[in-house]
Amino acid sequence: MNVEKVLTLSVLAAAVCALSGFAADGAPTAKIKPCAGSEIRQFAPGERLFFDRHFVISKKVAPQLVGKSFVYASINGISFRVTQSGEILALTPPAEFTDKGGKPSQESELKKLGFAEVNDIPVSQLFNTSDKEKVRVWRKQVKEGERYELDYWCVIAGFDPKPAVTVKKDVPRETLYNGIVLETDPRDRTDMRKYGRYPLPVPYLDNPPAVIPVDAGRQLFVDDFLIASTTMVRTWHKAQKDPKNPVLRPETPLERGALGPIKTPMAAPFSGGVWFDATDRLYKCWYCAGWFDGTAYAYSKDGYNWERPVLKVDGKTNRIVKPETRDGKNCHRDSAAVILDPDATDGNRFKAFIWSRPQGGEIFTSANGTDWEWRAACAWSGDRSTLFYNPFRKVWCYSLRDFWSARSRQLAESKDFVAGVAYTNRVCWQRADCCDRRDMRWVYCEEGNYEKEPPEPSLYNLDCVAYESLMLGAYAIMSGADNSEFQRRGSPKLTELHLGFSRDGYHFSRPEDRSPFIPASRTYGAWDRAYLHSNAAICLVKGDELLFYYTGFAGQIGEWKDHPVGGLYTLAQMGIARLRRDGFASMDAGRCGGELVTRPIRFTRGDRLFVNANAAGGELKVEILDEDGQALAASKPFTANAVKSEILGGLSSYAGKTIRLRFTARDTQLYAFWFSDASGRSRGYLAGGSPEADGLKDE
Repeated sequence: MNVEKVLTLSVLAAAVCALSGFAADGAPTAKIKPCAGSEIRQFAPGERLFFDRHFVISKKVAPQLVGKSFVYASINGISFRVTQSGEILALTPPAEFTDKGGKPSQESELKKLGFAEVNDIPVSQLFNTSDKEKVRVWRKQVKEGERYELDYWCVIAGFDPKPAVTVKKDVPRETLYNGIVLETDPRDRTDMRKYGRYPLPVPYLDNPPAVIPVDAGRQLFVDDFLIASTTMVRTWHKAQKDPKNPVLRPETPLERGALGPIKTPMAAPFSGGVWFDATDRLYKCWYCAGWFDGTAYAYSKDGYNWERPVLKVDGKTNRIVKPETRDGKNCHRDSAAVILDPDATDGNRFKAFIWSRPQGGEIFTSANGTDWEWRAACAWSGDRSTLFYNPFRKVWCYSLRDFWSARSRQLAESKDFVAGVAYTNRVCWQRADCCDRRDMRWVYCEEGNYEKEPPEPSLYNLDCVAYESLMLGAYAIMSGADNSEFQRRGSPKLTELHLGFSRDGYHFSRPEDRSPFIPASRTYGAWDRAYLHSNAAICLVKGDELLFYYTGFAGQIGEWKDHPVGGLYTLAQMGIARLRRDGFASMDAGRCGGELVTRPIRFTRGDRLFVNANAAGGELKVEILDEDGQALAASKPFTANAVKSEILGGLSSYAGKTIRLRFTARDTQLYAFWFSDASGRSRGYLAGGSPEADGLKDE
């Protein structure tokens, strides 16, 4: 969708500047600390203003501004904290120069915030040439410690370019369940923008806790967080597509597009959500029924065969929300995310975020998943934005489409589900990097038979969920040609599913192997030819396997050949991909054997050590070591293949003490370990749930 068109439909907020040298009556200029994702540059004509637009400072800007420092940030929003009291100035277009209704002028809002108009600085041209890009100056005294959140056109300029020294103790921090210390506010965390296209940092891997608590969930070897030394080799594993795919197809008039505005078939989550609800002992699916039409609900007893109940929303279909519900506007559903809340205290076990055109995001709550109550409209975000819940920190997290690095993601967090829609601590968060592969197989030709290299890969969407002891991320990485080329072919655009893993819910490590975890078929006639998307729960635990329900698009085939949508969004269905439980990565020892020693760890519950390992044809042994590396206890050889097996018992005397584990193996794949009682339950999270559990935790 055209980004500029989206912006003209949005609520456009204030442009803010802190300008040194303009302080009234000699008042000192304030000092500020901008949020992560911004950088300081010099204010001068020709300088680019926003990292996600190509607007540059005009030669006709007020000369008093030239030479001052300014914050190079997103056009869609910026936040900052006042680190020294003083005066700031705000720039916003005069109301008389802007669109009907005063957009994007924020003069009335600035007045509410206590700003006063500055009459001795003239209205000047900030960028471009139209009146809508002219700005007027406003002034306010601000105090140390205050935070400001401003949307669209945020330009902060003229402050002291040397950041005020911030004592770490003044930044609120929290110690997580695994010993990692994280800044509570996302704006105080790592500035992701300064890394260019390089892989983003993961600080806890470089500086892990001195002792790692391991009480919460199975401990996976998806990174080096737990590993002090090893001669074993990490192997990444891929999901396998179910031969019964697709398991949900467009069958009803609603799903086939007969009731929608574009008449395009779709029956697939597109984030949505596929959860196992232990209360009703049912698989439950919220999905997009008909492209740009309704969010619908279906349930299943086995995860394959889906029932579509008629709901009271319209008494005819299984819609949960009508497509036209907000102020009489035609609200065409784009993406959505439905979350089964494990910590609900108000009876509303289900939370939903639905992004519709033209108004953007809205949130809903439900006690049963079928009857939904509208709660609030969200601040501006790009389409394909979603929602997830981090139960380790008990925060609601919005994964917002933005453009700070091509297609990329911002993050906003809130302890309160409804208050979180303001996105007040939004920061630049995740993106594709230089390790993501350009899709050279889909190089395309334009007129004149000129071959053009595909664009750099970008991050189309990111869903996240708690799995065992970490947050699991499903990255939809877009590669290949651009939209227009896929539309010309009648094919869906190319997104494929990759994985990332986080132990603090903010920084994510990604596999060295950047081939897709679930690839597109790339074959004409295949139900998942391209444009793959995860669901909000990402996966379910069923027996010894993980089930990944995902969306695939076929494009123009069969009766949908030459469809007017052009194939980009034609014929979406839902399928399943399978993986061994915990099977993302294994530490492998070959015929010559290998060893792995953990960092110092501590457990406080349970008296038995369990492993997920395949030692059939080989053997695996483990020793308990003290802090000096002396062996305290040792297991017998383990020679089976099991996703849950006790390997060593009688460990109650070591509970609460600092120990290490030393695994020695031959012809073995080691996936995970954890401490428990005789039940073997890990007390970790089960992503979208499990038929073998009574909730979303293994307890």
